Amino acid sequence: MAYKPPKQSLGGQIFDVLTLLALTVGALYIPLYLGLAGAAKTPAPIENPTWEALGQNANEQAQWAALGYTDPAAVNDMITARFDYSFSWSALVIMAVLVIGYFILVVRLSDKEYRDVIEERFGPKKK
Repeated sequence: MAYKPPKQSLGGQIFDVLTLLALTVGALYIPLYLGLAGAAKTPAPIENPTWEALGQNANEQAQWAALGYTDPAAVNDMITARFDYSFSWSALVIMAVLVIGYFILVVRLSDKEYRDVIEERFGPKKK
């Protein structure tokens, strides 16, 4: 007997697509909104910056000018910004638990379908 997956209504398919879209957008943007990823930090901005205070030599100043930045105040945030590379063991453990939990959830929820496909492909399980 050939495996026949369950039929899903058009409304169910649209609901699934919208749910996956919302989850994808949320997974990409929520860390940005919470300040957890992708944000450079400026720990100590320089007031009234000069090229010398920003550590820029004449060649670097010329390159900034070629990009259209002739005022050191305009590039102050770009030069002094630093990314936060801190590491958290608790965040790593939480992420590992979530990924492993998701894998277990997918396997458990798909167990019957997996077994039906394997039985169709390879025949019934021999005892």
